[in-house]
Amino acid sequence: MDEFEYVRKKLIERILHLTEKQPVVSPIPGLTVSRREAPTEPNSYMLPPGICIAVQGAKRVLLGEEYYVYDVNHFLLTSLDLPVTAQVIEASREKPYIGLVWEIDMDILTELIVESKFHVRENRLSRGMSLGRVTYQILDTFRRMLDLLDEPESMPVLLPVIKKEITYRLLTSEQGPKLVQMAMSEKTDVMKAVNYLKEHFNENVNMKELAELVGMSVSSFYQHFKALTGITPLQYQKKLRLCEARRLLMAGSDVTTAAYQVGYESLSQFSREYRRFFGVSPSQDAREFRQGVYERVLH
Repeated sequence: MDEFEYVRKKLIERILHLTEKQPVVSPIPGLTVSRREAPTEPNSYMLPPGICIAVQGAKRVLLGEEYYVYDVNHFLLTSLDLPVTAQVIEASREKPYIGLVWEIDMDILTELIVESKFHVRENRLSRGMSLGRVTYQILDTFRRMLDLLDEPESMPVLLPVIKKEITYRLLTSEQGPKLVQMAMSEKTDVMKAVNYLKEHFNENVNMKELAELVGMSVSSFYQHFKALTGITPLQYQKKLRLCEARRLLMAGSDVTTAAYQVGYESLSQFSREYRRFFGVSPSQDAREFRQGVYERVLH
């Protein structure tokens, strides 16, 4: 057994232990691990900036009209909050899907770029999702991160070091330029628009005025926005609304209140678009969550 397979085996054992009682857990802030014993139905949610790894099995993610498949040899990198539809496509009881999702700390990323003097290219944005190669070094860093659960007294000292190492490993991978883009993208016109929509998702935003606000022509704005996110600005805002509505429903809000809080004026339109995105009505989704049916809600 080579070192890659050895550390992968150790990670599988650790995550299987962590997910004995629940299929999805977050044992360390920013890190989520999961287990699935069968392929899943498509599940829609907002995927934050970070890295997704299938330690065992495989998962398919749809962004806009493009599919990305990550498996034991390929990780998925996202550089901003993206509305995706994902499903586990390789899993069984004997060989379950074992996954981890780690949200990248932007402060650490920016600090490392400055410290290590990584080359910053021009602010030309590409798609905010890509695939990279999983290495022994990347897996081993996550193994050591999870091993800290056995020595909680060391967590405050060693966790920041390991988080920095993971970020460095990713920066020095072939996806390093994407991470540099991630750190610098806050300054770009398109990312200013993305952040504006995130802050004003429940308002009626005029996209022509938004384009003017960030200093772009309407046609250029739409072209660059879709190049980054895979969807139009209006679709992005709509999915932000729906994901926030789902969060409110899971927190105990009723359907009408959730719809109006996120900016919908028509309850029937809200229900129709909610079902189209999540595959289930808002009332049924909330009811099943309270009854303990988590499969559609969690990664």
